[in-house]
Amino acid sequence: MDLSNLKYADGSIKKRKRIGRGDASGSGGTAGKGHKGAKARSGAKHRAWFEGGQMPLNRRLPKFGFTNIFKKEWQIVNVSDLEKIEGDKVDPTILEANGLIRSSKKLVKILGDGELTKALEITANAFSKSAEEKINAAGGKATKL
Repeated sequence: MDLSNLKYADGSIKKRKRIGRGDASGSGGTAGKGHKGAKARSGAKHRAWFEGGQMPLNRRLPKFGFTNIFKKEWQIVNVSDLEKIEGDKVDPTILEANGLIRSSKKLVKILGDGELTKALEITANAFSKSAEEKINAAGGKATKL
């Protein structure tokens, strides 16, 4: 095998379609453009986002954001993170002091990722079911604010 006997793969080379060269060519007459209409005319082209007179998508969509005034921002702490805290009582101020949350004034939710071996008395705004089970199983207590 060398450069002198290289061949194109079968079917990889196709003849160019000769449009508008008479009816015998298979695409004569209207030259594949159909009958009448904007795209059948000479020089016919339109922008990619043109929707044929329909109100264009960029004009139908709202231009500015939406702020949900009822959205709740939760600060998440996993059960495995609570393992690192010294002492037997945990509340948002202690979590903030240990760098696990940014602000003790915002909502805190305890999630059940990881394991808990020590009995802790935890106070937070919300607990997942698995977190509550793990805290109780370790002999601790989960209290909602």
